[in-house]
Amino acid sequence: MNLAQVLSDSCSKYKEKPAIVFEGRSYSFNEIDEEVRKCSLWLHKAGIQKGDRIAIQLPKSTEFIFLHLAVLSLGGISLPLNPDYSPEEVTYYLSDSGTSLFFTDSTRFERARSFLDGMEGLRIYLMDQAGPEGTGPLPIEWEKAGTGDQPAYPAQDDDVAMMLYTSGTTGRSKGAMITHRNLVSNMIALKQAWEWTDQDVLLHVLPLFHVHGLCVALQGGLYAGSTIIMHEKFDPRETWKTIAEERCSILMGVPTIYHRLLNEYDHLKPDLSSMRVFICGSAPLSESLFIRFEKTTGFRILERYGMTEAGMIISNLIDPSGRKAKSVGHPLPGVRARIVTESGKDVKSGEVGEVWIKGDNVFKGYWQMPEKTRDSFEDGWFKTGDLGYQDPEDSMRFYLAGRAKELIITGGYNVYPKEVENVLEHHEAVQEAAVIGLPDEDYGEKVTAVVVLKKDPSRTPAEDILAFCRKHLAGYKCPKEVFTVDQLPRNSMGKIQKDLLQKRYSKPAA
Repeated sequence: MNLAQVLSDSCSKYKEKPAIVFEGRSYSFNEIDEEVRKCSLWLHKAGIQKGDRIAIQLPKSTEFIFLHLAVLSLGGISLPLNPDYSPEEVTYYLSDSGTSLFFTDSTRFERARSFLDGMEGLRIYLMDQAGPEGTGPLPIEWEKAGTGDQPAYPAQDDDVAMMLYTSGTTGRSKGAMITHRNLVSNMIALKQAWEWTDQDVLLHVLPLFHVHGLCVALQGGLYAGSTIIMHEKFDPRETWKTIAEERCSILMGVPTIYHRLLNEYDHLKPDLSSMRVFICGSAPLSESLFIRFEKTTGFRILERYGMTEAGMIISNLIDPSGRKAKSVGHPLPGVRARIVTESGKDVKSGEVGEVWIKGDNVFKGYWQMPEKTRDSFEDGWFKTGDLGYQDPEDSMRFYLAGRAKELIITGGYNVYPKEVENVLEHHEAVQEAAVIGLPDEDYGEKVTAVVVLKKDPSRTPAEDILAFCRKHLAGYKCPKEVFTVDQLPRNSMGKIQKDLLQKRYSKPAA
């Protein structure tokens, strides 16, 4: 059964109950279903076929939600894009995926226009301007689409529902193909594991282009029949205020969000009597933040482990007494996990190895990268590239010990150093660059660049290099700090020793 049909069934079940309250504007489950049907009909008339890739680069909005779900209902493949992606990044994703329709707004279109004009076969719709017939913005057009015949949820379990790009160590982003089965099985598992019900009120402060905000929080909330209170952007004071006023019971966030919430807690002393669980993911939760949050609020954060290619994989228990600092918990229902050596043999509990997983949540493969897909699997097990170990006293409890790859997770977003290094080395003054992640209390890790300059460093201030990065990369990928050196440390094989750079530039713990 495909995701669109499952969520439509939920809408039919909960009817007039509030489903989404976006910045004060309330939509019932019936209204969500009706808006998606109208949008689906408009897209059908616009010629969308099963399997077409449809990209959406919009700010967080209900229009984003309706478009995304409508694409899925027609058997199309939704490609959500970060609104902050640079024109170069957007062009690559559209071109590599073979996107046929691109939904964005006039501001982002004008920024990328010189890149997009040369793309053949791409139709672009601006959500805030008149449509092809001059009848007004697209939401108005699909309101006028009326009702009519359209394909009835044509996608099957193993058909691709979403394509989500993840960076690679080579610098070339990979399109992870997420199927309807992946999404539905993950929703069912999370509903069971977190005892998610229609009595819950979820506060949604996450972006919608990310797995965490779109697949886990939004789609999971609709499936459970919860009311979702949605803010366009995260603000710590507004978050505490909303929890108290709307009697919220679930909040999902990343470590940066919880760090900033703690900074405002004493100013507001919010009423948290309605809260059932605070959930954290997308980046490792430090032991100190875990302890501080519980000491301050009385709530023990529920940490879980997931990734783009598999959604949610492992989670701590809903019973707070079963949660431990630094542990990501137990495999979700229907998910199998193991820790293995480089040769693929299981290690003993307590020993560190690579995390391998198997289950209906695991993606289909990388778009147009058959070799990379083959290399990522072994006898049906997906090799995550993450390092971890099992609790010697409870082999089903998992801990993460780092990453086998060079991934940096900053504020909940993934950044691969090679992609940033490629941009830095296009700067006329940069000879070579190494990008590392350094511990940061706010972001978890901060992207940091160490560069060797061709010219006198005094004539190329760090701000010039940072400004160059901001022109070519999304903001979260840009270095927060730039250090200049005469040469980068290398081993006997010529490989840059990034561990030495991390030791050199990491500040000692306070």
